Amino acid sequence: MRLTTKGRFAVTAMIDLAMRQDQGPVTLAGISQRQKISLSYLEQLFGKLRRHEIVESVRGPGGGYSLARKAEAVTVADIIIAVDEPLDATQCGGKGNCHGDEGSGRCMTHELWATLNQKMVEYLDSVSLKDLVDQQRAKQPAVLHDMREDTTAQPAAAAPRGSKVDKQEKPARARVVNSVFSLAQS
Repeated sequence: MRLTTKGRFAVTAMIDLAMRQDQGPVTLAGISQRQKISLSYLEQLFGKLRRHEIVESVRGPGGGYSLARKAEAVTVADIIIAVDEPLDATQCGGKGNCHGDEGSGRCMTHELWATLNQKMVEYLDSVSLKDLVDQQRAKQPAVLHDMREDTTAQPAAAAPRGSKVDKQEKPARARVVNSVFSLAQS
């Protein structure tokens, strides 16, 4: 049992969407480019997410997708279930016919795997899209400080005696935003 690319891509795309929807609808082409996910695959996933009322689409120029409900009301389990990702560790798919025969019954470890399924769903249902967005925003690197702009930097070493030094001061440089993240915050 493992989560396939369908579930991973759906969750990744939803995080991308939730992080950017404040600027308006987010295009699948943008998500595709940023996350390196096939556009046609995203179209399939977002069709399912739309049918489950997790996202809504906006047509026309400036169109794209936005969340249909608040990020704190969308769980990872909602996303995974919406894209038909199987979350089942049992061999029988939860049917109880672990050996393939209708009358054979459950295997000896069926209850173990069924309990694991329940715990996975409980955990994924406890993690909201907002939690994941907050984690990503906390990981974003701080804007690097450009030492050329630092007015508190130590002065250069004194020139040797007898040398001619131009004592002309350079004008201070204006602070320039050097990151799209700080640009978005300003």
